[in-house]
Amino acid sequence: MSAAGKTKVEVPEIPVKEAVELPAEKTALIIVDMQNDFVKPQGRLYVPAAEKTVPAIRRLLERARNHGVMTVFTKDTHYPGDPEHRIWGEHVVRGTWGWEIIDELKPVKGEIVIEKTRYDGFYGTPLDDLLRVYGIEHLVIVGTVANICVLHTAGSAALRWYKIYVPMDGISALNEFDYYVALRQISYLYLSTIVRSADGVRFVGKGPWERG
Repeated sequence: MSAAGKTKVEVPEIPVKEAVELPAEKTALIIVDMQNDFVKPQGRLYVPAAEKTVPAIRRLLERARNHGVMTVFTKDTHYPGDPEHRIWGEHVVRGTWGWEIIDELKPVKGEIVIEKTRYDGFYGTPLDDLLRVYGIEHLVIVGTVANICVLHTAGSAALRWYKIYVPMDGISALNEFDYYVALRQISYLYLSTIVRSADGVRFVGKGPWERG
C-alpha cells in the first residue's frame, strides 16, 4: 500500500493491570505537561484527547495529596526562536497563557514544578536528584503528549531504575496510533506497568509530603 494510503497495524498485546497498591512514602506522581497550549482547544499545539484525561488525573492527584505523596508537575518550556519550534510550531513560550498548567490541575503551595526544555523531564533538570533525596522508588506518570514527553520521561526514569506505572486513561496523544505506540514502548521496552485506569492506582500509608 502506498505511503499516502491507510495501513492497518495490529497492536501487540499490552499487559494491563486492573489495580496496583503503592507505598505512599516511596511513590511520586509525575504530571507531564498538562498546559493550556496542549489541553485547551485554543492552545497552539492542541491535543484533542487531553481534555478527556483531566477528570481521571484530577482524582489521582487528589488521592496523592490525601496520602502525602510527592507530586511533580513538568512544564514544557520554550523561548522565542527555540529550534524545536521548527518541528511543532511556536508553543508553550515561557510566560504566556499557553505555558501555564491548566486551572483544573493547578499545583498547590509546596508542590514541585519542573521547567524542562526538551521532551525528557529528567534532561537538564533536578528531577532525579529530588526523587532520590526523598527516597522515591515508584513513579506514577500521567499527562501529554503520550508518545513524546510522557514516553521520553518514562523511559528516562526506567533507565534510572525507577518502577513506572502508567494509567491508560491518564495519558493522551495526537492520534490513536501514537497513543498505543507509547503504551507498547513503555510496557515492552521499559518493563513498566500499564494500569487500566487512574482509579486503579491506590496509595498505602502516608507519605512525607506536606502541602501548604
